[in-house]
Amino acid sequence: MVTVAVAGASGYAGGEALRLLLAHPEVEVGALTAGSSAGDRLGEHHPHLLPLADRRLEATTPEALAGADAVVLALPHGASAALVAQLPDDVVVLDAGADFRLADAGAWSAFYGTEHAGTWPYGLPELPLAGGGRGRDALRGARRVAVPGCYPTAVSLALAPGFAAGLLEPDDVVVVAASGTSGAGRKTATSLLGAEVMGSMSAYGVGGGHRHTPEVEQNLSAAAGEAVRVSFTPTLAPMPRGILATCTARLRGSGGGTATGTGAAGSHAAVREAWQRCYADEPFVHLLPEGRWPRTADVLGANAVALQVAVDEHAGRVVVVAAVDNLTKGTAGAAVQCLNLALGLAETTGLPVAGVAP
Repeated sequence: MVTVAVAGASGYAGGEALRLLLAHPEVEVGALTAGSSAGDRLGEHHPHLLPLADRRLEATTPEALAGADAVVLALPHGASAALVAQLPDDVVVLDAGADFRLADAGAWSAFYGTEHAGTWPYGLPELPLAGGGRGRDALRGARRVAVPGCYPTAVSLALAPGFAAGLLEPDDVVVVAASGTSGAGRKTATSLLGAEVMGSMSAYGVGGGHRHTPEVEQNLSAAAGEAVRVSFTPTLAPMPRGILATCTARLRGSGGGTATGTGAAGSHAAVREAWQRCYADEPFVHLLPEGRWPRTADVLGANAVALQVAVDEHAGRVVVVAAVDNLTKGTAGAAVQCLNLALGLAETTGLPVAGVAP
């Protein structure tokens, strides 16, 4: 059995990690730590985690995490680097924060405003890479893994097949995505109150300012083999969890958008074939049958991404809609998936492939 400790266990991401780890046949849950919630019983924050409800949360220190074979860090952005520096090199560390996701120190400084801590192997196993290979190639046996952000998971897996196949232009990518309130973390904010959110949708991070923008561009550039520029607008939806991302990019050779500009290479059949070929062997990425469109409800609690792709011939664009549970495949499920790869286990071990309904 592998002992896995969770830092930030009182938050949404930490709680989801624990839910999944409890079902993992090769894992024993180790230390549970928190910041301001240290000293509380876990059940005060996650009453649904009945097997662990009486466990006491410890302060997040290297000493508390000592002895674990692996550690999941579900901490605020910027909080992981100092802690990781005090953990042994042979411990598998899966950081669900953003500290080690970006390769470009300048992009980190511009979007996060602090010193860049470094770059770890990026935890999106299914990501196709230019010239062949997948993101998982760098994750097998890794001791440090940067778990992707939830929006970048949905958007990157939605569009990467088109870039890897050379079908999409890199300079005209537009994404509008809706997220549930848990994507903001477990914090007190007026904008997240039920009275403010219920029956309403709102945009935020408009104008290229959202911190996930450089992460999406990094992933799509890795798939394309050239720099990709993205216009990303997130919105807040009146639901607790889930992301629905509508992602569009201009087809190569479309002439900037004409009905006659999409030839055989840009036909619906050819485009769909690229996505089918890319994800045919991926257990967690599902291209839906034609005529069915992703819904957030269908991936609730599942380590899965549901996709549908279409060609807008009038505009000369590909449109991909992706649905993902931001807490499962978007965060904690990705951490467990990467843990499996790091430990040499089957990638699907302990991970739910079906959602919860109704």
